[in-house]
Amino acid sequence: MSPAVVPPVGARIRQARLERGTSLRALAREAGVSASLVSQIETGKSQPSVSTLYAITTALGISVESLFDARESAVPESAVRESAGLPRNRAAPLTAAAPGTVPHALAALAADPGRRIGPLVRAGERETLELDSGVVWERLGRVPGVDVDFLLVTYRPGGSSSGSGGLMRHSGTEYGYLTSGELILTLGFDEYTVRPGDAVSFESTTPHRYRNDGEVPAVGVWFVSGDVQ
Repeated sequence: MSPAVVPPVGARIRQARLERGTSLRALAREAGVSASLVSQIETGKSQPSVSTLYAITTALGISVESLFDARESAVPESAVRESAGLPRNRAAPLTAAAPGTVPHALAALAADPGRRIGPLVRAGERETLELDSGVVWERLGRVPGVDVDFLLVTYRPGGSSSGSGGLMRHSGTEYGYLTSGELILTLGFDEYTVRPGDAVSFESTTPHRYRNDGEVPAVGVWFVSGDVQ
């Protein structure tokens, strides 16, 4: 797996929520999840599933793609420290971190809509988001101003886009190409087995879910256009 892990997704969600002046309970209500789950995600005690991540970003009016970006935030440092589970006073330097680790201080980083990824992204340079239910997203590139999530997606054995087993729906049009392993795609009332070399395409507003019932990782390239901004 790529070592270029991006800052904690929960800290970024909290930052976006604070910047919009949305309470934790209000966000949970709009996303259709519990306030406790949102709190656990924001503090890094739990990772969101794919479906929960889309629900939260839709409620916040941000793109999933923006969770990969990094830039200094206008959110007060005290709020950043609180989201990282640290005292609100600066008792320890925010920049301190062990070599090779991602410090909680990176929660102070926010989306940069002008950041270009590419034109060439090498395998060892891909930024990675680790999600719940055995799902990993690796960013393959980004062109500023183009509304697209361009990802290498891995579903580990037993992995699913929904930890609860429910179907998800979000804005955009979804295209996927599986390179290895096998996925079960539930799309509306239909179920499909996706094998290496198979491709899928559908409106993401259609209720859907991916899961890997196999014993090896399922890996593919996914392209979601028209996500919320």
